[in-house]
Amino acid sequence: MTSTVGPARGVTGVDAALTETVRRTGAAIGAVYLLAPDALVLRLEVLCGASAEIAAPWARVPLAAPAPVADAVRDNRLIWVGSHQEMVRSYPRTAMALPYPLALAAAPITGVRRWGSLLLMWPATRPPRLTRREQGRLASCCRRLAQLLEEATGDGRPLVVAEQPRVLPLDTARPPPSPTRAAADFAERLPGGSCALDLDGRITFLSSGCARLLGRDTGVLLGTLPWQSLPWLDDPTYEDRYRAAVISREPVSFTACRPPDRWLDFHLYPDAGGVSVRIVPTGGPPPATPAPRRETTRATPVRAGQLYQLMHLAAALTEVVGVQDVVDLVADQIVPAFGAQGLILSTVDSGRLRITGHRGYHADFVERFDAVPLSTDATPAGQALASGIPSFFADPGEMRRIYPEGLPTSAKQAWAFLPLIVSSRSVGLCVLSYDRPHAFPPEERAVMTSLAGLIAQALDRARLYDTKHQLAHGLQQALLPHGLPDVTGLDVAARYLPATRGMDIGGDFYDLIRLGDTAAAAVIGDVQGHNVAAAALMGQVRTGVHAHATLGEPPDQVLSATNQLLTDLDPGLFTSCLYAHFDLARHRVCLASAGHPPPLARLPDGSTAPVDVTPGPLLGVVPEAAYPVTEIPLTAGLMLLLYTDGLVETPGIDFDDSLAEVATHLTAADDRDLDLLVDALLRQIRPARQRTDDIALLALRSRTGPS
Repeated sequence: MTSTVGPARGVTGVDAALTETVRRTGAAIGAVYLLAPDALVLRLEVLCGASAEIAAPWARVPLAAPAPVADAVRDNRLIWVGSHQEMVRSYPRTAMALPYPLALAAAPITGVRRWGSLLLMWPATRPPRLTRREQGRLASCCRRLAQLLEEATGDGRPLVVAEQPRVLPLDTARPPPSPTRAAADFAERLPGGSCALDLDGRITFLSSGCARLLGRDTGVLLGTLPWQSLPWLDDPTYEDRYRAAVISREPVSFTACRPPDRWLDFHLYPDAGGVSVRIVPTGGPPPATPAPRRETTRATPVRAGQLYQLMHLAAALTEVVGVQDVVDLVADQIVPAFGAQGLILSTVDSGRLRITGHRGYHADFVERFDAVPLSTDATPAGQALASGIPSFFADPGEMRRIYPEGLPTSAKQAWAFLPLIVSSRSVGLCVLSYDRPHAFPPEERAVMTSLAGLIAQALDRARLYDTKHQLAHGLQQALLPHGLPDVTGLDVAARYLPATRGMDIGGDFYDLIRLGDTAAAAVIGDVQGHNVAAAALMGQVRTGVHAHATLGEPPDQVLSATNQLLTDLDPGLFTSCLYAHFDLARHRVCLASAGHPPPLARLPDGSTAPVDVTPGPLLGVVPEAAYPVTEIPLTAGLMLLLYTDGLVETPGIDFDDSLAEVATHLTAADDRDLDLLVDALLRQIRPARQRTDDIALLALRSRTGPS
């Protein structure tokens, strides 16, 4: 994928604005995240003060993820995390990928649209709170970034987010690090050894004393990563100390043993341009718990960054709900984490391998290989599932040697076939593929294999959830009315919206019952819970209300009889309910409530207020409970809005304030079309991304009656 915009289209301005913000705020690290075209993922576009490898665990952040940069965009507010302890409390998943002392701010970049988020990080030594001046600087920078992005796309060309972030030096005026003669002479005079690392961890300078202590020639070490060029430093513990210095901007020390028995103390001193390292022989005996010696036969350990990435992805997999959530997480975070370009995620179903999600493949290829039988071991997929052992192919030739007939008919050049096993049972297969030949080093294979087990657990849970969800959803849809009857003299509109978080199956219900030619009953209710039991009880309540209403009983008796039914059944769940009897001949409405929120009445002049209905107890709580009846006139143009609490209840906001907000929107709404009015009301009050509870809504407007 191409970069966001070329230099003529504003990238240079964005880069300069980020660098200037980092400099003015004293931050150690800065980053700009931009929304991907689908507006579901934030991608790291530009990074300042750290390497791309360090930022890899959070290079792609789903907009729905519980992460500071996502919250800033989603809630359109500044997020401040003043310490690592606060990070652990507020963002435990992010804390796993950033286990260092630091402070963090994330601010939304918003102009004519949502562009993304600005992220800044400081050492933990800074004050624990942002000053008003600092907040103003962040807001000003975000406005500037939004302006630059709008100018870059002002000609109508789309914004294309880069696949890989641009990495900037913290000070663009500073030349690339290179040793000068004076600096070299200074370092040579010091005892022990001195070296310098850039922000990627590569050695940019080392003294002759340092080379002697490390046991390698200067020319061999320059430009290398120490944990790769020095086998005895190839341990994630040492790499983690370097990462801690870069991110926290605080000095770090550790002791390591150069074989066979030479103990060395390493002192790391970081700043914005890199890390200075002093190496001296250990003055005393070895530490009580020395670093483990490296054996030549031991496999290369997993890198520290990969360990944090594995923990980060593992935490993310524990939060997925349905199968599609698993597919999206693997595609958006795991595939790019390993540099892959293709994904096929399949599940085992009735002896066949059915593709549940894919990326980087054409639809005809996916259709051709969907639902292939599992009975064959002549293919890498069949063999991986039969044996439970992952298979890795660095190039087509390697696969062709083992499976002459099993080479996929795609343009991919390398593959990892990862069986998904749960309790010795195959649940599916994850295939990562590459557009070019790709060597799979032992540490990468170890991470992939570990991650496959976590994906298998998440996929198995997700399939169970989807099965329960489909059962509950089908039950609920069967029990809700498929259509509302026409009632002469009434305009009616109804809606049911599931919650956007958690299991979006609840016990909210509504109904409209014709009671002859001149009467009708409107019912709305909410059963406690969001599961199959709630949906089943909702059907019983609706049936009970319907049965007693058609017998011609008044509102209080309808609720009393239904309450007695629930008391006898004793389902262990409570139900709120509002019953309204419309007498179109006498132009009256009689209402009775079982602990349900009051309806809103909009008068013909547009003024809106709650109807003062005295509620009785919830259904199923108090045997032989009484339900007072409230009667109001049914004038021409009067609208009643019946709703469940999902429309008005918001954590941290007073119920009366929320109800007043709904009334304000209803007053201002265009009432010429009741269906359009209801849709507009839902969009304004409960956007799709913010529903924490399901909502049932029933609007009724009288066309006849005294004016």
